[in-house]
Amino acid sequence: MNLAWISLGALVVAVVVGIICRVNVGLLSFAAAFVVGTGFGNLRVSQVTVGFPTQLFLVLVAILLLFGQAQVNGTLNKLARYSIRLARGNIGMVPILFFGLSVAIATLGGGNITAIALIAPVAMAAAGRMNINAFLMAIMVGNGCNAGAFSPIAPTGIVANQLMAKAGIVGMEWQTYWNTFIIQSFVAFAGYFLLGGTKLLLRHERVDAAMELPPEDLEPFTRSQWLTLGVLGAMLLAVIFLQTDVIVPAFVGIAILALTRAADPEAAIKAVPWGTVLMVCGVSTLVSLLEKTGGVDMIVDMLVKLSTPTSITGVIAFVSGISSAYSSTVGVVLPTFLPTVPGLAEQLGADPMAIASSINVGGHLVDVSPLSTIGAICLATTAANEDRQVLFNKLLVWGLSMAVVGAVVCWVFFGLLRKMGKGKKES
Repeated sequence: MNLAWISLGALVVAVVVGIICRVNVGLLSFAAAFVVGTGFGNLRVSQVTVGFPTQLFLVLVAILLLFGQAQVNGTLNKLARYSIRLARGNIGMVPILFFGLSVAIATLGGGNITAIALIAPVAMAAAGRMNINAFLMAIMVGNGCNAGAFSPIAPTGIVANQLMAKAGIVGMEWQTYWNTFIIQSFVAFAGYFLLGGTKLLLRHERVDAAMELPPEDLEPFTRSQWLTLGVLGAMLLAVIFLQTDVIVPAFVGIAILALTRAADPEAAIKAVPWGTVLMVCGVSTLVSLLEKTGGVDMIVDMLVKLSTPTSITGVIAFVSGISSAYSSTVGVVLPTFLPTVPGLAEQLGADPMAIASSINVGGHLVDVSPLSTIGAICLATTAANEDRQVLFNKLLVWGLSMAVVGAVVCWVFFGLLRKMGKGKKES
């Protein structure tokens, strides 16, 4: 009995059944890990649970709970709405401003899901009031959220960096961020200018702040909100300049906000997306079992047969994109494919960082699809005067096409970096 095939099949079944039956894939992955490990592999329960990503779990809870506090006390929402007033001027700058806001909130630790939840309602409503193409706005906001998603203190960046460190890629947190930021930004602005951004920039209309914000949203920050901003800023400074593990300032900040009643701790706990945490940890535990049984090596062998040292970035980006279109990028795609990086790099003689970044980019470019959380929120918050069915169709075509676009862009981008690297060595 080949335990590698059984464990790999268990992962596939968990993902497929989770999608079809709308059950959390992490929950199914935990069950599959214990059934395969103890039932077929004769492992002890402790040998299966050792694969649980304890460090990753703590970091995710710390960041998500801290930003949950900032969300429930209105700090992030007010920050986003206040920033919109910067859009006074050319109306074509409004989608660009929302792109920047999305990047900023995601980068500062909110991550792409928090950013889209805060920005999309304001951005899509503004698009309706100002006669801006809703599809264009959704592209800019969605890709903006993903452009900042791989910040070392954002949930997606934390997951990716933990998995990459386990795969032997350490000290590359900001390089991971910049690789994703550059490609996501390139795709966003390419779409912006190709789909009407230039015409929008040339419209001779001025943005009126009163069009965008109701009076109550212009009220000043409260004392609790200023304290929250201070805590978030202090955490960012501690992580960047003092090289502090994000767990420490995050939990200290959580305690300060709870003790000062700056945020309702119970409401913040409820605001944490526990389903996502369960999904990430469950799939990571099952993939850890795959590594022990040789299931990851089988995935590597299959990808090697489809790739060359120069094409692997495109191939892995395409496979990640297709997989992400029907499953969670953070919860399924990253935990499944990032562990394959060392094997792929060794067998193909390719750059492990380029392969890992292609997985990150390919998996997230498709997330503007309405089948994904980001695209779905943009669709749900569209102004009432928009045809949602038309927008759904456009976002679906855009999202699915990004599997191909991501493959081509990653192949070209990392190919150029490889050639530049060789040129420097030769000189």
